Amino acid sequence: MLKVGLLGAGRIGRVHAQAIAAHPYSELSAVSDALPEASARLAEEFGANARQSQEIISDPSINAVLIATPTDTHSDLIEAATQAGKAVLCEKPVDLSLERAFACQSVAKATGQPVMVGFNRRFDPNFAALKAAFEAGEVGKAELLSITSFDPAPPPVSYVKVSGGLFRDMMIHDFDMANFLMGDLPEVISAVGTSVVDPEIGAAGDVDTAVVTMTYADGRIAVIKNSRRAAYGYDQRVELLGSEGMLQAQNILENSVVKSTSNGVTGAKPTYFFLERYMSAYRAEWDAFVRSVNSGSGVPVTLDDGVAALAMAEAATRSAQSGQPMVLAKVLKPVAK
Repeated sequence: MLKVGLLGAGRIGRVHAQAIAAHPYSELSAVSDALPEASARLAEEFGANARQSQEIISDPSINAVLIATPTDTHSDLIEAATQAGKAVLCEKPVDLSLERAFACQSVAKATGQPVMVGFNRRFDPNFAALKAAFEAGEVGKAELLSITSFDPAPPPVSYVKVSGGLFRDMMIHDFDMANFLMGDLPEVISAVGTSVVDPEIGAAGDVDTAVVTMTYADGRIAVIKNSRRAAYGYDQRVELLGSEGMLQAQNILENSVVKSTSNGVTGAKPTYFFLERYMSAYRAEWDAFVRSVNSGSGVPVTLDDGVAALAMAEAATRSAQSGQPMVLAKVLKPVAK
C-alpha cells in the first residue's frame, strides 16, 4: 500500500485525491494547501490528515507525494521530496522557468528517486489506442501529425497573468503528445500566435490562438492548433497520417444519440471541459504511477519528458515573439552531470 501525501487542494488536487483514494494499492494519508481551510475540507472528505507541505515531505511513513500546487512551486517541491526519499508525481509543467527546470532535473536525478510528470493525456484510452495501432505498424511510417486542442472558453485574465503563457500552460500537453506519438523530438519549431478571443489576454502579454509547426530530422511534420475558445465545447483530436493510412482519435461526445430528420442530421457536442473529458486518463495515470513505484520498473513519463516539453514551449514562445523559427537544440541544453 502506497501512502501518499497530496500537496495542493484546489480543483486538480481534488481530481487526484479521488484517484488516490479509489486505487486499491494507494492510501491518501495527508493533504496540504496554502489555504488551510482548503486542505482541511479535502482531508476530511477523504479521511486524511491536513498538514503542512514540509511536514508531509519529512514524514518517513509517507512513500510518495503528488504535487498539484501552483507551477512556480513545482521545482522546489520536487527537489525537497526526492531528497527526502519519496517518489513524486508532479503536475505539468515542471516550472515556469526552463533554467530552473534544468536545475531541478539535476537535483532529482542525483537522488535516484522516481519523478513522473502529469501528462495525463498519454493515458487517455483513445490516444493510447492510436499510439498502439501506430506502433503495431497499421499505417506504416508517420509522415504528418495534427493535434487540435481548443478550450471551450478562456480562463480569467488573472490566471493568464501567472500561467506562463499559452505555450507553457496549455500547448505543453500537445508538445508532450507529439513526443509520445512521434517517438522523437523535433529539430525546428515555428510558432504564430494572436489574441483574437479576448483583448485583455493580449494586454496581459499572452496569446489565445496559436499554431505551431514542427519539423523532424527525417522530414516528418507535426502541426499543433490551440485556441482558448470553441463555442461548441472541448475539442480534443489527433490525426496521424502514415505511409499506409491514417489514424484518428475523435472527440468524446456528451452522448451518442444522432437525430436524423427532414431538417438534417445532428448529434451531441463534445464534452464541455477537461474534467469530463479526461477523468479516465487521470485514473489510468495514477494507476501507472503506483504500479511503476511498487515494481521499481521506472515511471512511464519522466522528468526528462517534462523538461523536453517545457523546452519546446520555450522555443515556441520565442518563435512567436520573434517571428523566426527556433532550433530546439539551442534551447534544450544537456543536463549537467
